[in-house]
Amino acid sequence: MSDEKNSYKLCSLLFKTGSDYEENLQVLLEAIEATQSKSLIVAPEVCLTAYDYANMQKMLAFAPYAIKEIKARSLDKIIILTILEERNNKVYNFAKIFYNGEVVYERAKAKLFRFGDEHKYIEEGNVEDFKIVEVAGIKIAVFICFELRFKELWCKSEGADVIAVPAWWGVLRTEHFKIFTQALALTNQCYVVASDSQNEECTAQSGIVNPQGEAKRNGERGCLSLAYKQKEIDCMRRYMDVGIKFSSSMV
Repeated sequence: MSDEKNSYKLCSLLFKTGSDYEENLQVLLEAIEATQSKSLIVAPEVCLTAYDYANMQKMLAFAPYAIKEIKARSLDKIIILTILEERNNKVYNFAKIFYNGEVVYERAKAKLFRFGDEHKYIEEGNVEDFKIVEVAGIKIAVFICFELRFKELWCKSEGADVIAVPAWWGVLRTEHFKIFTQALALTNQCYVVASDSQNEECTAQSGIVNPQGEAKRNGERGCLSLAYKQKEIDCMRRYMDVGIKFSSSMV
């Protein structure tokens, strides 16, 4: 399993979301297809529809079709993004992890951005559903945009190898996004793969931060990739010991 996860590439995506949902989906699928086998891919929050509240029913009707298409592209790949879906007559923003044709993990956004009126249109998820999940030997935690600001979730992410951050983060707080993603990698001594939208109102600061807090941002690249190295995580946790466990191979 160690050899398998060390063959993975981490990929942060950066693209604009337009009004045509099908076109957005095709942009995403083409980006996924362009990555190598054994890639861990993070796309921006609600990248298929944006927060198109005026067309809520259209968004909800599109979700099952989009999920089916993404499942089909997830063979030997880990794909992480968020999609608005209806459950029990309530709408949630679900983070989903796709792998080998299945959704292997999902949870609803637990901390809504009230300045953006999210609470008027979608329901808040449960903080208790925030957990680290292991996929292809990689321990993954997912923060959804505004959730980056909550210390209790930082504590719950301790021990993750990779923290994914699909975001729709406001351009006025660009420095906040950069600082949070770097600090999260340093605090947890792990990789952070962040993906924010390229839309005008967002930061476009997609990027990958390594366990030493060194950030590479996409710039104009639609996909930024970096080799996953478990040893880099373990070395940080062993030699800069702050109490986070490292793999037995380093003992």
